[in-house]
Order: sequence, then structure tokens, then C-alpha cells
Amino acid sequence: MGPNITLRAGISLAVLAMLGGCATTAADTGDTASASDPAVKPPPFDTNPYPSTYRAYPGVPTAITNVTVFDGEGGRIDGGTVVFANGKIVAAGDAATPIPAGATVIDGTGRFVTPGIIDVHSHLGVYPSPGIDSTSDGNEATSPTTPEVWAEHSVWPQDPGFGRAMANGGITALQILPGSANLMGGRTVTLKNVPSRTVQGMKFPGAPYGMKMACGENPKRVYGGKGRMPSTRMGNFAVNRATWARALEYKRKVDAGKEVARDLANETLAGVLAGDILVHNHCYRADEMALVIDMAKEFGYKVTAFHHAVESYKVADLLAKNGVCSAMWADWWGFKLEAYDSVPENIALVQQAGACTIVHSDDANGIQRLNQEAAKALASGRRMGIAISDAEAWTWLSSNPAKALGIEQQTGSLTPGKMADIVLWNGNPFSVYTRPAKVWVDGALLFDASDPARRPVTDFELGQPGEGDVK
Repeated sequence: MGPNITLRAGISLAVLAMLGGCATTAADTGDTASASDPAVKPPPFDTNPYPSTYRAYPGVPTAITNVTVFDGEGGRIDGGTVVFANGKIVAAGDAATPIPAGATVIDGTGRFVTPGIIDVHSHLGVYPSPGIDSTSDGNEATSPTTPEVWAEHSVWPQDPGFGRAMANGGITALQILPGSANLMGGRTVTLKNVPSRTVQGMKFPGAPYGMKMACGENPKRVYGGKGRMPSTRMGNFAVNRATWARALEYKRKVDAGKEVARDLANETLAGVLAGDILVHNHCYRADEMALVIDMAKEFGYKVTAFHHAVESYKVADLLAKNGVCSAMWADWWGFKLEAYDSVPENIALVQQAGACTIVHSDDANGIQRLNQEAAKALASGRRMGIAISDAEAWTWLSSNPAKALGIEQQTGSLTPGKMADIVLWNGNPFSVYTRPAKVWVDGALLFDASDPARRPVTDFELGQPGEGDVK
């Protein structure tokens, strides 16, 4: 191991040890109720046994000037200035925006600044690189409903994919989900895209949990192939409904103060029914999305987002009416029958209908090019005559994913007071020729294309040929 590698590894581990040793606070856990409040009945068990220990890396007050700004909420500023300090956005405005004394000033002439990209659907860490059987930890395909499993217990923080997602794709936060073999695949976890020794050191502070659900071909194929229910779409719904019915009964007992045996699966489902855990539902066909919305109403929960959703364009008005987001690809289609009836205008049509529109990856390579995926969807919409601005399309990558993850008050736009999760691009981010020049997470410069010492390298890669290669 060469001297530069040793130095980088030593600095990395020292900083990570500092972060890992920090005490947990209420901001990490999301707890807001006072333990001394007599109206609050303490739960019989720890509801947050794996709290976030995330602490931002150190940063310096910074101003980026003379840039084109997409603010993440549909606004554009030409010749703009973005200022951030103490991990937060201070201002995003025109050239007259005040710059604090002593701030580092970066001239961004010819470049663009955006909020960091948030991928609402990723399997990094649970299906990491190298992708071999010993690292395949995303599908607990032993029962059609496994709400008791938590994706974070499979996440490998040393996955080189995290660094590539930042360096090539400008990803600053992402949701890690279990796979789609099961109707109820388990809890998801939202992460800050930062180096860490532990998954808890990456957990987005205060982010609600999600629960992965899936409908359609995958569950019926996996379990029908094992000669058990479900083997049909009607079987999918029957198993789901029976599981929700049991969860409702469990929740009624808990709410009534009755003593119940600890049940990890029903704890998750009760959290969904209470609105504390957000449902992210893998679903392709329009008819199934409509049925799932009705099933959610039957049992009193809400679908936060349909993922993949290649037929969202057929029910975009229904999705808008029910406040359900669609996380979609630009042009993946046809790889199975339920993915056949997609159109490249899908994303633009959902946007035109006023529904929450998101571009997602579901892929370790695609996550490195979500800006280009959004560009393809934008171009397809314009060819159809749907007028969507570049700045408006950026909401598909930042503020809308943040909304779907329940973290929109903390990140997803360049609004003052939000986390300084920022990308400086070396050109228009909707161009295939553009790459991130610098990436900040909570105001800390974690990637700089011009500084080899700030190119992400995991401990797993240290000493290996091609370490840190982000081509």
C-alpha cells in the first residue's frame, strides 16, 4: 500500500471514528414527544433500536457565483449566486446576493448548480459490487410477506457503488429498498450518501421508514414457482388483504392498551397504518395501481409512491387526485409483459396531469446517470408538445423524491435553511457531456473532480487495482 493510500485511509478512518462515536440526539431518532408527558404512554419496547448516528463532515462557508441555478422547486436563476454555511443553504439568488466575509468563493461561469440528486429507489449496499451470491442480500424470498425484515440490516457501507453514484451522478441521498420478490418486502432506509463504517452513520437523520410492497408478476412468479400461494394476481391481493386484516386487529389491541406478544411484522404494519411508515409499492400496470389504491383505502393506509409505474400515464389523474407519486424510468420497457405497454412520454404525461413525478434508477449503473434519464424524459415530452422547462424537470430529481421520502423539509431544494446538499456541474446537467465538478453534502465538499484526494474510495477498494476509478 503506497503512502498516499495510507494517508487517505488514515484520514478517512479517523474522521469516521469521530462520527461513529458521536452521541445520538433527538434529531437523529426523530423522537419529538417528551418522556415526561403524562399523556404519552411509553411503548413496551424501543421503537428506534438502530438510531442514526450521522454527523455532517466539516465544511466551510462557500459562495458559488456566476452560475445558472435550478433551485429544485422549478425556479431558474441565470448569473446566480448560491451561498451556504454551517451545513445549511444561506441564499440562492441573483448576482447581487450578499457574500459573507471570509467565505470561499468559487467562480462557476458557464456551469450549473442544482440541489443534489435523490434516488428514491436503489439497492446499493444490499446488492452491492461485487455482485455475487455472498453479497446478494436484498430479497428475503422465503415468504410472500416479510414486513419484519429491515433493509438496513443488509446494507454494506463499503459498496463502491455509493462513491460512483456521487462522483458520476451527483447523488447526495438515496432510499435503499428490499427487492420485489415479496408482496411485502420489508422496511426501507433513507441514507445520506457519505462514507461511513456503519449504516447507522449514513442514516438520514429524522427520515421516516418506508415499507416496500410489490404487486404483479414478481410475487406470483416466485411463489407460484414454489407451488404455493400466491400464484395469481388474485392470490396477491388475497394474501395482502389477509395480512392487513391481521395487522389491523393487532393495532386495535395495542391502541386499546391490551398486552400483546412482540411481533416484528405487525409492528411494521401498524406503523404503516398509523402513517409513520411510508409505503413504496413496486407496480407496473395501471389497473393494479387503481386496485392497490382501493385496497389502501379499505385498510386505512396510504400509498406514498408507485415505483417503476410504466403505465402511470393511463391513470395520472387518479394518482394526482389521491396524492400518490410515480417513480419511473425514462425508457425501460418490454423486459416482461407487465412492462410492455410503456411509452417514452410517460413521465411528461404524469407531470402534465399535476401528479408527483420522480425519475428513479433501480440500478447501480443507472443511478450514475439520473440527470440523463430525466433529460430523455424531458425531450420525449417536448416532442409530444408538452412544455416543461429544464428547471421544472429538476423537481423530478430533488424536491419530489424528497417529498416521497418525507424529508422535503430538510433537503431537495436550495431553500435557505435546508441542508446544503449541492452539485456544481461542469455544464448543463441535462447534457450527456456533463459531469459533477463538485458535490457537497451538508456543506462538506465530499467530491471534487479536480482533486484526486476527494474522489470516493471505500476501504474495500484500498490497495486494489483501479481504486477510485469512476469512469
